[in-house]
Amino acid sequence: MRQAAWVIALAISASLASAGENWPQFRGPHADGHADAAALPITWSETENVTWKTPIHDRGWSSPVIWDNQVWMTTATEDGTRMFAVGVDRTSGKVVHDVKVFDVAKPQHIAAVNSYASPTPVIEAGRAYVHFGTYGTACLDTASGQILWARRDLNCDHHEGPGASPILHENLLIFNVDGCDVQYVVALDKAAGKAVWKTSRSIDYSQVHPFCRKAFNTPIVIQADGRPQLISQGSKAVMAYDPRTGEELWKVRYRGWSVTPRPLFGHGLLFIIIDYDNPELWAVKPGGRGDLTETAVAWTITKGMPQKPSLLLVDDLLYLVNDKGTAMAIEPKTGQVVWRQPLGGEFSASPLYADGRLYFFGERGATTVMAPGREPKVLAVNRLDGRTMASPAVAGQALFLRTQTHLYRIEKPAGAAAAR
Repeated sequence: MRQAAWVIALAISASLASAGENWPQFRGPHADGHADAAALPITWSETENVTWKTPIHDRGWSSPVIWDNQVWMTTATEDGTRMFAVGVDRTSGKVVHDVKVFDVAKPQHIAAVNSYASPTPVIEAGRAYVHFGTYGTACLDTASGQILWARRDLNCDHHEGPGASPILHENLLIFNVDGCDVQYVVALDKAAGKAVWKTSRSIDYSQVHPFCRKAFNTPIVIQADGRPQLISQGSKAVMAYDPRTGEELWKVRYRGWSVTPRPLFGHGLLFIIIDYDNPELWAVKPGGRGDLTETAVAWTITKGMPQKPSLLLVDDLLYLVNDKGTAMAIEPKTGQVVWRQPLGGEFSASPLYADGRLYFFGERGATTVMAPGREPKVLAVNRLDGRTMASPAVAGQALFLRTQTHLYRIEKPAGAAAAR
């Protein structure tokens, strides 16, 4: 009987994986906000197309990540003294793991818009890696919830609280550590948590005010110049590293700091937001060696860009929503703005592209669904209770949305008519 149950479980797991139903990191399997999904609902509410709604205790803005039948996220007490990893059964919504990962004696100050559990975990078969910035990083066994290893010595002064999420590349867990005091990128052996490389930022911060040395960015790995490149934004520069060794390959300097939106790569260009107070969108040509500031910037947009939401590239248009609720479509090769559409409200979560539609998630629980294209077309506006800061996840035909108090599985009921 045990062997039969194991075979069935393995078959279910393989089926889920083969359907492309995992959402392993911030912004999904491709790190770009694209979901390999079909038949997602266009409309929902507290009483429509909600499969389940599960309370998540305390406070956290980390996005949910999904592997097979588990959904993981982090949360923390509002005072930051206790930090948790929470695992939810994807089918039923039942909490199956609620692990206190760290106790913190003296938490640092955080910004009012932040939480002590804002970095998004990263997940793979059998392992979830949770990250709380300076407070620690840990690897958990997803079957048992057991903590397999933890690091609490990779510290910095965030000043506004943690924000950068980790990524997995080959055998490495990689993340940025950009505080007011220290600025570096580190790669850990994902099996044991030991440091494989650690590279300091090659920027002279001695004349920069400590408050302006910090950043909250999540890196990506791209293929350029025939090799993998780790694209990592910090204060005052975006840098490319060899992800296996930490060697710096090139950099482009800018004036900005507290950079938050995740970089995006497409059409041979790297799209980055370079500042928090006065955000600008830069298109950068990656590749080469050394300081490329004078040669690599293809175009810039200096007005109306997002502080927190990341970008979305679909076919021949770049889409974004700024924090004040204006959505835009931009020509990625030229930087020409094609259209602007006010959506209303404030936005922090990153947008999603799934099943041929754009999804924009407002802070006050309203999601605007739009059709991609060269004219703005709103298809629906959907509302849930509770504040929404976390970016979404998608698995199968379901959308997973985290509000300040709950995790939702949004999905059309089984057997629903094809018409939406």
